[in-house]
This record gives sequence, structure tokens and C-alpha cells, in this order.
Amino acid sequence: MWEWVRRAVLHSLSTALLRLWKWLRAFWYKNGLLTLSMLSVVTGCLLGFLLRALELTDLEKQYFSFPGELLMRMLKMLILPLITSSLMSGLATMDSKACGKMGVITITYYLWTTFMAVTVGIILVVSIHPGAAAQKDNYSVGKVVLSSADALLDLIRNMFPSNLVEASFQQYRTVLVPVVKSPGFPKIPGKPVNFIYFAPDDKNPEIHRPVFLELTPSPEMTYRTLAGTSNEMNVLGIVIFSATIGLLLGKMGERGAPLVNVCQCLNEAVMKIVSMAVWYFPFGIVFLIAGKILEMEDPSVIGQKLGLYVITVVSGLAVHGIILLPLLFVLITRKNPFAFIQGILQALLIALATSSSSATLPITLKCLLENNGIDRRVARFVLPVGATINMDGTALYEAVAAIFIAQVNEYELDLGQIITISITASAASIGAAGIPQSGLVTMVIVLTSVGLPTEDITLIIAVDWALDRLRTMTNVLGDALAAGIIAHVCQKDFAPKPPPQNPVSNTDKFLSAETSHLHPKDKGIEMTEETLLDQTGVHYNICQV
Repeated sequence: MWEWVRRAVLHSLSTALLRLWKWLRAFWYKNGLLTLSMLSVVTGCLLGFLLRALELTDLEKQYFSFPGELLMRMLKMLILPLITSSLMSGLATMDSKACGKMGVITITYYLWTTFMAVTVGIILVVSIHPGAAAQKDNYSVGKVVLSSADALLDLIRNMFPSNLVEASFQQYRTVLVPVVKSPGFPKIPGKPVNFIYFAPDDKNPEIHRPVFLELTPSPEMTYRTLAGTSNEMNVLGIVIFSATIGLLLGKMGERGAPLVNVCQCLNEAVMKIVSMAVWYFPFGIVFLIAGKILEMEDPSVIGQKLGLYVITVVSGLAVHGIILLPLLFVLITRKNPFAFIQGILQALLIALATSSSSATLPITLKCLLENNGIDRRVARFVLPVGATINMDGTALYEAVAAIFIAQVNEYELDLGQIITISITASAASIGAAGIPQSGLVTMVIVLTSVGLPTEDITLIIAVDWALDRLRTMTNVLGDALAAGIIAHVCQKDFAPKPPPQNPVSNTDKFLSAETSHLHPKDKGIEMTEETLLDQTGVHYNICQV
């Protein structure tokens, strides 16, 4: 009797354990990397705050952040080949009419969501009024900034790079050179010439403070604009060039097929590299986030000065990213947006860690193709364009920051100035590069448009590193939801056409003979080949890696 009971209990226990093991294995296979990434974010935050008590030196902080630096370098390494190959192959394999329709819908959608984000930010910052609790420091930083006209011209220049090789690691940026004039200053032979020095700030070397020597009379200082460069990839120029080449390759027919095949092979190879590199990401995220927490100032002091400002920005990003964008997704696609968002959680965590929408692009593309089943032709076009011009979080942040600076200086903005801020914030966000803290550069355009002091940007630098990560998550979320919406709207344009009723030609025999060797999992590649042949009459060799 007891033996039978013991066997029954052991059998039920072993069955339960076997089921639990199968469930855990299936869960780990599907969500293991996502779980590790979420744990790494929490671990990085805890480790960063615990290590602040040790008061590490700058060199020790640099060594500690090295694994996180490797993560950033891995992601940035893949940006250039991924953007060029995805845009060229994606646009070349599309019908010109469908491509034009998708482009118009994509740009219109991005502009509309950017305007929505700016409106939400303005409503919140006017209602909460965070500038009343902030105080300016008792000194002004003598950082010279570009005018809005120069910043806008730089944006247009970067759209048409003069050197494509240089555009892969540099972009055009106007620099200001100080010129000292002293009218009426007597020039005495044998006497030393007096100078005005620009000394870098102790905490932020990018900010220069003017050190004025005692000169009589006081010299007049002017600034001259010169052509310069910054060590950042010119993503906007590369996107425009790649899109143009892709459109032309599609119209060239058989002559452009070899280059399209190369681009498709390169795109597949890059995605294979991403699939292998993602297993390093949880380890790198820990040190990337912890290193940033070690570098920040005293949180209590920052909270007293900028607490309401942070709450305003975070509330605006939450309303836009959690309410408005999913609501727009539901109204257009009639699908559950949170099930869609669950498929891109890995990309959102990478965006939180890296604060770069361009660096997150390979992961976002991988999540959309594998988890959400988005048509690869749509994803290859919508995501690179979105990573360049769709900056909902940046636009909201710039609008809130501009009105916050006006409130700190006790400037009363009328309705016309608020409308000007909304328009310039939307336009400036388009030119913001997908790199960390790029919004601070384009914010100059917003501030100068309504006559606000540009040197007051330093008021919000202390919390910009944290808010930059949250607005990057909003940007990536907007890009991914846009891909889902565009794929739904243009679904009929990319559906495979029925086979023609005419007798089988030699080309059809060749196609059927080749596609019979495809692996069952390459259905997307097989469908692309059939669609291309039906639309263009040109047979493209789809490379399998």
C-alpha cells in the first residue's frame, strides 16, 4: 500500500518537474536574452549607486566602464553597413509606385507624431511650471553658440556630403573663431601684446570660460564662421544617398541586379553578426549604466534644482509613448499594441543603455523581423529613415527645455512664441543626430528662435544624460510602431501577385528549380524572389547566409 503511494507521489512529482523543466526551457529559448537584459539594467543601477560610496577616481571610472564602451563600439560598427545595405536592397526590390506611396505615408506619419509629442510637452510644461522651483547659478558660462541660421545650413549641407568616405565618420559643422579688435589701443613697440584666453571648464571640458585680462580700453570681440567637422557619422547624408541609389537600382532592371544581390548578402551577414553579438549585450549594459551613474553629480542637489523639470519631461514621454502612440496603432491596425511592444522590448532596453537610436537600429530590425513578423522590405526602409528623422522624444524634450529656460529667466511667452517653439522644435529634432545628447546641439535653434539666452542650456546638462536615455526609448518605440503601421497600410502593395496563366517559360523553370533548394524557413526570401520576378521581370539571386 505504502509502496504504491510512494510510487504515485514520485511519479506525479517527476511529471511536474519534467513539465516545469520543459516550460523553463521554452521560456528561456524565447525570452532568455530579454530576461538577462532586464536583470542587467537593474544590476547596473544598483551597482552604480553602491560604488558611488567608494569615490573612484576618473581613471578608475574609465577602466570600470570599458565593457560598456565595447558594447557601444560594437553597435556603432554595424550602423554603416546596415543602413546602406538595407536601404539599397529594400528600395531596389520594390515597385516604384508602392515605394513612393510608402515614402509619403512614412514621412507624413513621422511629422504628425512629432507634432503630437511637441504639443504634449508644451501643455505639460505650461501646466506644471517647473521653472518656478529652479534657480540659476551665480555665474554665466561664456560658451559661444551658433545662430539658428548656421545650424539650419549645416543640416542642409549634411544632406549632401561632399565626400561619402568622410561622411562615414565625420559631418560638417560650422565653427566660430573669436577675433579681438581694440580700436584706439596704442601699439607701443617693445611692449607685450595682451590676450584674451578661453579656459576649459573643470567639470565639462567642452565648455570654455573667457578669461579677460585688464585692458584699457576694453577690446571689442567678434566671431568669424569657418568650415569645420565633428567626429560623428553623417547618418542623414548616408541615408539620402543610399535611398537614391536604391531607387535607381530598382529602375535599372537586370543591370542593377548584381549590386542588389551584394546588398542583400551584406544585409543578411550583418544580421547574423547581430544575432551573435546580442549575447554580449547584458554584460555590457551593466557596466554602461553603472559607469554613467558613477559620473553623475549628487542626486539630492540635482533633485532640488531640477526635480519638477525631470517629472515634466518623464510625464510627457510616458503620455506620448504609452498612451498616444499605442492608441494611434490601435486605431489604424485594429491590433493589440502591447503585444507588438513586447516583441521589441530587447531593442528598448538597448536604447535605454546606449541612448543612441542609430546604435539600436540593428537590434530593432532584428526584433521586428523575428518577433513581430514585419515585411523585411518595409522594415529596411522605415527604420533607417525613422532613426534619422523621427525624434519624437527629442522634439518633446526640446520644447519643454525651451519653455523651462524661459520660466527660469521669468520671460513671459505669448501664444505666437509658443507656436514658434513648437515649429522649431519639430524641425530641429529632424536634424538631431541619433547619437547621445545630440538634442543639446539642436536646442540652440529653438532658443534663438524666440530670443532666449543660449548659455542657459547649462542649467539642464546635469540631468540630460538620464533624460536622453528615456527619450531615445521613445524614439525607438515610435520607429517600431511606425513600421507596424506602414506594414499594415501597405499590406496589399507588398502581397505576392498570383502566378500568370501563360505557359512556363525558361525563366520560370529556372526560378522553380532554384527555389526548390531553399530551406523552409526562408519563406520571406522565396516570396521576395517571386514578387520581384512578377513586378520587374528581372530575376534576383537572393543570397542565403
